[in-house]
Amino acid sequence: MSLANKITFSRIILAPVFFIVFLLPVKDVWTVPVLWFIFIVAELTDMLDGMAARKQNEVSDFGKLFDPFADTLMQLTCFFCFVIDGIFPAVLFLLVIYREFSILFIRNLMLKRGITLGARMSGKIKTVFYIFAGGAALLTDSLQRLAVFIEDHLPRFAVFVDHLPLFKTGTLIIFIISVVISIVSFIDYMMIFKNNK
Repeated sequence: MSLANKITFSRIILAPVFFIVFLLPVKDVWTVPVLWFIFIVAELTDMLDGMAARKQNEVSDFGKLFDPFADTLMQLTCFFCFVIDGIFPAVLFLLVIYREFSILFIRNLMLKRGITLGARMSGKIKTVFYIFAGGAALLTDSLQRLAVFIEDHLPRFAVFVDHLPLFKTGTLIIFIISVVISIVSFIDYMMIFKNNK
């Protein structure tokens, strides 16, 4: 396995770790920095694996499929956690799942034609908005986890706790935009599939 693919594989490991830490009791405030650490490292590896592949001249068909697969696994894991937490609506999350599995199906069909369909620009833009949505949701979740601690130990910052509904609304708007972009991206992939019949 190349260095780039090893970096990509780390996201597959980080996904269940994020899920396990997320499910720990809310009162364990140490989970907040740990979740942020996992989230940031996962996103950094998404950037580093591509850089490593190009630098080491290890760009491969496997890597072109492995990278978006690892991205999707990490993103869906995070989004599912936020659905559990009530930050993301289940209906929108279901649309994301449908989109991702449909893209996977299209990639398999293209592969049978001898074409490796890697991440397109529309898919990369979608990923950026997924990152924004995930970051906003994690911020909202962090404030929820820290609410009791803030009110007890940092009352001057308790105003953030009072504005939690605003954070949730803002996060929801970002997520809706992300879902719309993901659907537009899906149409882009469908056009590529149609033009390569």
